[in-house]
Amino acid sequence: MARIFVRFFWMALLLPAVISGDSSAGNWPHWRGPEANGISTETSLPLKWSAEENVAWKVRVPGRGMSTPIIWQGKVFVTSQLGNGKVAARSARYEGPVPPDDQPVIFLVQCLRLADGRLLWEHRVPAETPLPPVHAFHNLASASPVTDGERLYALFGTGQLLALDFAGRVLWQRNLGKEISPFQLQWGHGSSPVVFQDTLILQCDHEPAAYLLALDRQTGKTLWRTGRGDGLRSYSTPLVVEAEGGQELIVNSNNRIDAYDPVTGRLLWHADGDCRVPVPMAVSAGGVIYTSRGYNSGPYLAIRPGGRGEVSDSHVIWRKPTGAPYVSSLLYYEGLLYMATEVGVVRCIDARDGETIWTERVGGNFTASPVGAGGRIYLLNEEGETVVLKAGREFEVLSRNPLNEVCRASLAAAAGRIFIRSEHHLFAVGTSP
Repeated sequence: MARIFVRFFWMALLLPAVISGDSSAGNWPHWRGPEANGISTETSLPLKWSAEENVAWKVRVPGRGMSTPIIWQGKVFVTSQLGNGKVAARSARYEGPVPPDDQPVIFLVQCLRLADGRLLWEHRVPAETPLPPVHAFHNLASASPVTDGERLYALFGTGQLLALDFAGRVLWQRNLGKEISPFQLQWGHGSSPVVFQDTLILQCDHEPAAYLLALDRQTGKTLWRTGRGDGLRSYSTPLVVEAEGGQELIVNSNNRIDAYDPVTGRLLWHADGDCRVPVPMAVSAGGVIYTSRGYNSGPYLAIRPGGRGEVSDSHVIWRKPTGAPYVSSLLYYEGLLYMATEVGVVRCIDARDGETIWTERVGGNFTASPVGAGGRIYLLNEEGETVVLKAGREFEVLSRNPLNEVCRASLAAAAGRIFIRSEHHLFAVGTSP
């Protein structure tokens, strides 16, 4: 997923550029990068590595977590869950035992020095009960943190939300699961917070209640809350895009795609139909929104923003009914869409009409979302192998880089390095500081 035009997001999404200069310079402030699109402006990222070669440092990350590490001004931030919690669902790909659920759970935020991985500080907060059950692949630290250049925001699967300064001090905190409605969702909460102007926006589509929430970034106070009805569920992270009439907040949920005014929370338009398990995040480029819906070989489509009401007939440019990934989000890079599926199939799509350019089986299972940088496409599979492709209309594998550890979090790229979070470690790949 990508947004090429910088104007979309200097105003609309992650704001570090507004606050303290160019957010792409050595930073990765959102789980999908400086512009929340999976694209890095780095031109010298490593091409080849292994668990023993071209690794600047490797540190053990305690506990569990599927959150992507984020990077800001020489610091790496990562969230984790200590203790197992409750596991309610398994997968055919999960062969291990279900861990016991009688251990107390503590949520952990860690800050590491980018140069060498040294722990600078950590903050621990006990998980408040009752704990919602999660999938065996999932946990209560799946939502990725985000920074606005002034504070770090971390959301956990109980609804506990923290705002910390860069020294690890808590500035404010809330428990949305107790204040508004329990964070009860089959397989657990997955949506990450989004920064927009002076607000922090959260999508909370859960079984007891579905709502969007906008908070003041400085104080944590509610600015607006929009109820979304009954029976909704989503694991997707919202996306702010620029439209002709102003910014729009794009939301992928099980019944359809919705667009809201991010300033007021007012519903603007909606499109498409039911999807059982909506996970991927949308992307925008050149005035077009590209999104897949999720679930097994689900649909993917291109939509023009700026509509009102039902826009499936008026604003959907093209729609393909099947072939998209279950979990992994799309990458828009240099006019092409890339998608990596849970069965190891990678597709390159022409963004103009949605037609497939090439389809190749590269092996592995993909949960992490692709990253584009320096004319390359980086694909991290669950087996810990990063397959690097040459970007373009011809399929070419440039390298295969095994770490031999389970990896489900999306990788981050900053300061000439690639940061990969495995089940037990955080790797900084590339020796250049």
